[in-house]
Amino acid sequence: MQERQWITARRCELDALAEELAKQLQEVQAERDELAIAERVLNRLAEQARADAGPVAPVPAKVAGRAVLLISHRSDAADEGALPGDYRRILAIVREADGPVQVRAVGERLGLDASVRGKLGPLRAKMTKLADRGWLHKRPAGQFTARP
Repeated sequence: MQERQWITARRCELDALAEELAKQLQEVQAERDELAIAERVLNRLAEQARADAGPVAPVPAKVAGRAVLLISHRSDAADEGALPGDYRRILAIVREADGPVQVRAVGERLGLDASVRGKLGPLRAKMTKLADRGWLHKRPAGQFTARP
């Protein structure tokens, strides 16, 4: 007789647990449905934003785990607006110059401490990248000029 009471009691416990789990499952399914709707709305908003967007911003990428900006080749880009802001400033300074400019002169115009050699290294790399991509011309003496 004791076994029957234990079985009945255990069955009641399991029925209550099954009822609670069914309730939790309904809540989880309702939340998943809401998330699916939210995802569809976000996708539509993103599509509209892409359609409404003007010039494409520089594309961030990862190289060796570090974030970098992809600088397009001059022939691939519609205009210099596709370049990041600091690259556009460098390009404007070189264009304003009467002739070939050195990295030091551009650094001074950008407000860098040109007396510290290490401060000009990143600027030199950016200017070289612009030259490699056809935005600037690097002369053999290390000076840069704007391409027509």
